[in-house]
Amino acid sequence: MTEATLNKLRILAESAKYDVSCSSSGTVRRGRKGDGIGNTVGGVGICHSFADDGRCISLLKVMLTNVCMYDCAYCINRRGNDIPRATLSVTELVDITMEFYRRNYIEGLFLSSGVVRNPDYTMERLVRVAQDLRTVHRFNGYIHLKSIPGASQELVNRAGLYADRMSVNIEIPNEQSLKYLAPEKNFRSVYEPMGYIRQGVLENKEDRRRMRHAPRFVPAGQSTQMIVGASPDHDRDILKLSAALYSTPTMRRVYYSGYVPVNSYDPRLPALKQPPLVRENRLYQADWLMRFYQFSADEIADDSHPDLELEIDPKLSWALRHPEQFPVDVNKADYEMILRIPGVGVKSATLIVNARRFRRLNSDHLKKIGVVMKRARYFITCGELPRQCVSDVSPEYVRRQLVALPRGAREADPLQLTFDFGS
Repeated sequence: MTEATLNKLRILAESAKYDVSCSSSGTVRRGRKGDGIGNTVGGVGICHSFADDGRCISLLKVMLTNVCMYDCAYCINRRGNDIPRATLSVTELVDITMEFYRRNYIEGLFLSSGVVRNPDYTMERLVRVAQDLRTVHRFNGYIHLKSIPGASQELVNRAGLYADRMSVNIEIPNEQSLKYLAPEKNFRSVYEPMGYIRQGVLENKEDRRRMRHAPRFVPAGQSTQMIVGASPDHDRDILKLSAALYSTPTMRRVYYSGYVPVNSYDPRLPALKQPPLVRENRLYQADWLMRFYQFSADEIADDSHPDLELEIDPKLSWALRHPEQFPVDVNKADYEMILRIPGVGVKSATLIVNARRFRRLNSDHLKKIGVVMKRARYFITCGELPRQCVSDVSPEYVRRQLVALPRGAREADPLQLTFDFGS
């Protein structure tokens, strides 16, 4: 590998780090002796995530080029920025991926790109990278491809034959805000490739029912990313859009990326000193509630509470707003209600339902099961806990007991970020 190629790689890897929509592939692509190299056995994720057995898994996260025809206000690679630019050829990127794999640096590839000339031209080059890896080098490792907004259905369908996962980033959850920050983009160009991927996956499932050895199409589904804090949209709007995306059969993950103020000179962007990381974390917690705890988006954030509380997690926030739902008798309540108790997780709720078939549970049993009694004690009853339920005292009292801030931190309020969007 030449020094010039390494310099390109440094520039393009730096430009790619702001895209977080790559993790947890959930696909299995087995290597066979004498037929290809690499594998994704075990259905584990790539991109510096952790497998079920604790292994850290990595991939090459890089852009094909950071040259872009668009001038999106929130993007470091926008056309108007004076930054180092670089472009890798298809051959260079394929060779780098194979070389890194042989040296055991990576187990897969996450590939995105700026838009050069037009979406189809850029998408065709991305497809060629994945095609060469699969057909020429017989590479069976993980490949995540970004689908370029506005790309044709033919190219998206070709990409789906070689990629394990594909993603199209929504970026801004409201089309009006998107048009303000990125006038050259619109929701139609984003949702059309999403529809092509969804249609291809569903058709491929039908084909594989009839023909066992039919080639797979995007077996790990698709993902997307929304930027948090670059526009004045409420968490309610973000979660409603996420819920709508999860209702489709192929959307596996929605990622939330706190806006990094890389273009602070643009007056359309908020004046932030740091990314809104606490808000980003709360959105991930709310996303988890929708996916695994049977909460709806309207329950987590509604018109009266359009934004998530930064001081407490969304599940506790919901419980404090609905004291009439508590206390919950862990020995009688159904699984769905047990899931809503703060301090009880999916695994703990399952263990509670299974264990109470054999004996009546008390607080010691709940501790052994894994329930966080510091939180749960205000929301449950099991016959021998003191009466300090949220419905007996007050939500404000419970909040004070559970929110442990150091002295002086409440006045400083370090969790609250001020958004200044100008006039």
